[in-house]
Amino acid sequence: MKKIMNSFNLRFPSKSNNEAFARAAAAAFIAQLDPTLDELNDIKTAVSEAVTNCIVHGYRDSVGVIYMSVQLVEPATVEIAVRDQGCGIDDIERARTPMFTTGGVERSGMGFTIMESFMDRLSVRSAPGKGTTVRMQKALSQRLSGGGR
Repeated sequence: MKKIMNSFNLRFPSKSNNEAFARAAAAAFIAQLDPTLDELNDIKTAVSEAVTNCIVHGYRDSVGVIYMSVQLVEPATVEIAVRDQGCGIDDIERARTPMFTTGGVERSGMGFTIMESFMDRLSVRSAPGKGTTVRMQKALSQRLSGGGR
């Protein structure tokens, strides 16, 4: 059984300016594990992509609620869940295909690919009309700083 060292939950409107807030909140919270800058940047990028997917694809032209939870699990693992109650995904496998997008020509279709490349584990659950949950996990290097961990 995993031992949760610390955790938090957020809920916020699916407005584009809240993407930076979610990224910063996750980074500030994770900082207590003393991640490397590369690890922190990887996590911030993955959170940005997950939240942006909720805004652009989940709620499309409406404002809904995005839920984000972050858990710090022993020895030094970060688990993040980002969830919406938007339109859902009809075909998750297709949605995870690089370059596929439902967001129009200005979207790259690389969101899931980016999340997957920066995190150790990524899972996506979705139901049409009910929303999508993205779960990500990353193990951090254990550095000795000060008195160690």
